[in-house]
Amino acid sequence: MPAQHQIMVVDDEPVNILVLQGLLKNAGFEVVSATSGEEARELVDANPPDLVLLDIMMPGESGLETCRHLQENPQTADIPVIFLSCLDRADSKVEGLSLGAVDYITKPFHGPEVLARIRNHLGFSSRRERIIKSQSQRLDQVQRAQRDMLVQPEELPQACFSVAFIPTQEAGGDFYDVVDLGQGRVGYLVADVSGHDLGASFLTSSLKALFRQNARPDSSAEETLKSINEVLRGITPPEKYLTAVYAVLDRNAGHLDIALAGHPAPALLPVHEKAMLLEASGDILGVFADIELGSVQIPVSKGDRFVFYTDGLVESSSMRLGPDSLTNLLANAGSLPLEGMAEGIVAEVFGYAAPEDDVLVLAVEV
Repeated sequence: MPAQHQIMVVDDEPVNILVLQGLLKNAGFEVVSATSGEEARELVDANPPDLVLLDIMMPGESGLETCRHLQENPQTADIPVIFLSCLDRADSKVEGLSLGAVDYITKPFHGPEVLARIRNHLGFSSRRERIIKSQSQRLDQVQRAQRDMLVQPEELPQACFSVAFIPTQEAGGDFYDVVDLGQGRVGYLVADVSGHDLGASFLTSSLKALFRQNARPDSSAEETLKSINEVLRGITPPEKYLTAVYAVLDRNAGHLDIALAGHPAPALLPVHEKAMLLEASGDILGVFADIELGSVQIPVSKGDRFVFYTDGLVESSSMRLGPDSLTNLLANAGSLPLEGMAEGIVAEVFGYAAPEDDVLVLAVEV
C-alpha cells in the first residue's frame, strides 16, 4: 500500500494505539494517533487522513459522537470511519453504521482482517474519487459546450446588447440567443429550462437549433414561440418545461414586439419616461398543444433600453425582489454603460454572494 495513505487511530488506551501503529506501519501506512475524540477532530481539521480507526468507549466525547461531528462537517464527511470497539452487540453496530461509519470491527481484532478491511475501503474511496473526477470533467465539457453556444456581444455588434450569465452548476438550465433578422430587425430570446441537470443542458442545446430554425424575419414573436412549442412537446421529457420571452426589435420602425411564455416580465427603460415592467401572462412551453402567450407591442426610441432576466435574479431564500424594487434597481442600472449594465445588475443584487439558482440578465439598447 502506498505510503501516502494516512490512517488516524483514535483510542484512549495507549497499548491499543501502539499495537495498531505497529500493524499499520509494517503494512506501509502513515499513522497519526489521538487519545480522545476532541483531539482527533482537531487533528482531522488540520490534516485530514485517508481513513479513521475509531474506538467507541472513550471518556468525554464517545466515538459515536466524534463520528457524528465528522459526518456533519462537509470538510470531513467523506473520510471513511471504521469503528474498532469491544462492543459487539448488534444494536451498537447498527448505531455506529447509521451514523455514517463504513465498517465496524470488534475487539479483540485480528490484524490481517483489519488490514484487509482498511484496504478494501481505501480502494473503494479511490475508485469513487476517480468516478467523481471523471464525471466532473464530463460536466465541465458540457458547461464549455453550453457557453460556446451563446453568442457574445462582440460577435453581433448591431444587436447592441450586454449579458451576464451565472450557472450554479456545471449543467445550467438558463439560455439566451440573439439573431440578426435583417433590415434593422434583431430577435432576442431568453429561456429557463426547469431543473439544472444534464437533461436541462441537452434541452437548451435543442432550443438553440429550434430557435434558429423558427426565428424568421416574417414571423411575429408570438408565432415564433408557438412554432418552437410544437416541436418541444415531442422532445421534452414529462418532468421538464420551459419559460421563455422572445422580442423582435425593429430599429428602423421604432417598434418592439414581445411574446412571453410563463416568464418574468421584461423591463422597458425609456430615455424620457419612467421605467416599467411589461407584464403579460402566458403558458409555459413544452407541455400544452394549444398555448396562449402574453403579447406586448410598443413603440421605442433611440437610446431606450430593455432588460430580460430569469427568475434566479429575483427569487432566493434570502431575498425576493418585488416589482417596485426591481423596477427601481433596473432604472438605476440604466445609467451604466451598456457593456457593463447586465453584470452591474447582477452585482447590485448579489454582491459577492453566490446565487442559489442560475442567473441570466440580457440588456439591450435601441
